[in-house]
Amino acid sequence: MFTIKGKTGDWELVIGLETHIEVLSNSKLFSGASADYNPSVAPNTQVSMVDVAMPGMLPVLNTYCVEQAIKMGLGLNAEISRHSSFARKQYFYPDLPQGYQISQPADVPPVVGRGWVEIMGDDGQPKKILIERAHLEQDAGKLKHDVHPTKSFADYNRTGVALLEIVTYLNTKDPDSNSYISSPDAAERYLREIREIARALGVSKANMEEGSMRADVNVSVRRVGEKTFRTRTETKNMVSFKFIKSAIEYEARRQIEIYENGGTVSQDTMRYHQDDGTTSVMRSKEDALDYRYFPDPDLLPLEISDEQIERIRRTMPELPSATRARYTADFGLSEYDAARLTENTDISRWFDTAVAGNAKRAKSIANWMISELFAHPENWDVKNEKSGIIDGMRIITPSDLSELVEMLSDNTINGKQAKEIFIKMLDGESGTPREIADKFGMKQMTDTGAIAAIIDEVIAANPSQVEQYKSGKVGLLGFFVGNVMKKTGGTANPAVVNEILRKKLA
Repeated sequence: MFTIKGKTGDWELVIGLETHIEVLSNSKLFSGASADYNPSVAPNTQVSMVDVAMPGMLPVLNTYCVEQAIKMGLGLNAEISRHSSFARKQYFYPDLPQGYQISQPADVPPVVGRGWVEIMGDDGQPKKILIERAHLEQDAGKLKHDVHPTKSFADYNRTGVALLEIVTYLNTKDPDSNSYISSPDAAERYLREIREIARALGVSKANMEEGSMRADVNVSVRRVGEKTFRTRTETKNMVSFKFIKSAIEYEARRQIEIYENGGTVSQDTMRYHQDDGTTSVMRSKEDALDYRYFPDPDLLPLEISDEQIERIRRTMPELPSATRARYTADFGLSEYDAARLTENTDISRWFDTAVAGNAKRAKSIANWMISELFAHPENWDVKNEKSGIIDGMRIITPSDLSELVEMLSDNTINGKQAKEIFIKMLDGESGTPREIADKFGMKQMTDTGAIAAIIDEVIAANPSQVEQYKSGKVGLLGFFVGNVMKKTGGTANPAVVNEILRKKLA
């Protein structure tokens, strides 16, 4: 159990997350404008009359975005609502040209209802985090404050892009329920799981760096053993795992200090400051009345059929949790290695391709990927082809690594040579690993007769070390192995060298 030690005792955290992921779709949620708003696109060029609320322009629901939401709901083990609808959330801000956001508030049936995801708990055991709902809504535009010294600019390219907001569930009727997030590390694990589910299903790029995934972080604290929940604060629009953890830690300690000094915590909306890792009050927390919700008069209620849900379910690929279970069960990988190989959908697909037809080498392939390939993240850039050169570096393919591991396993090359071939591939050398080995004469010496002859030379040249070894200094075996490897240019099979040396020195 994660706790924070205060001046007057230990405190525990209660964390809720509202995660916004942008839905992958060609067009926006209620208009036909392109949903592509990346920085290379000129400002305000992907905007329709509907997006900026021109008179007489009516929204039309993008049913593909609804299907994406259903798919994500199934990935969250959630109930899918058969009947749903949309409402208008009223607020005024320059990035919201309509003066309202079309959303699904708490009293409107969302597309996705109660569900759960499983993460590793702080005690190292699996833990289910409950999902309250996931609802569709429009994204807002983007304000730019660094273009002009005295003016701010609004770019509405992002306005109207479909967002799916995933909200965790806090069971207030059962304060002892351990189904909520209770530490900064658990918050990160939960968000990473949401990200990989979204990516595996093709629902969202879920990229925090570009803003296609962001989180509002709710934090409250209570004394260990306390049976009630205290007031929470909400830190808005967090776009970094590191900053989310930092904000949780700071906000928890801030609240603990207030309580221990006899004060009370206000239910405020907070702003996080990246420069010093602190939070400050942005505004008092709104409630539903502040937004003056009412049903959107231009949109019909949404009806979802059982047939539609089952059709989507049949198209779903394997989820990251199932992939991890398969790696541990079928390949004997550790939970750590399985988790590393499913951090990114591209990586798990790459690994599966490398292992195909060579399952007995799965552990070795996993080790090479984690220890060597992960140092070169550019290899996973899905925009690149699976062969060729990028920025002077060769993209290593699954078949490259599979062949390299096979050569190492059948003693065609040794570990040192395998590393050299790997480096040459990174440096852009053409050809398969076997072709590179042939080209540069990197084949392991396995001829026992030739190795024995070289060992005889090394033994004859070092009589004093031979006597010391025989008198009990067995650590000198490494001295002899090193000399043999030096004489063979590192090509001798180390296992064969060790075996023959031990016999000759006995």
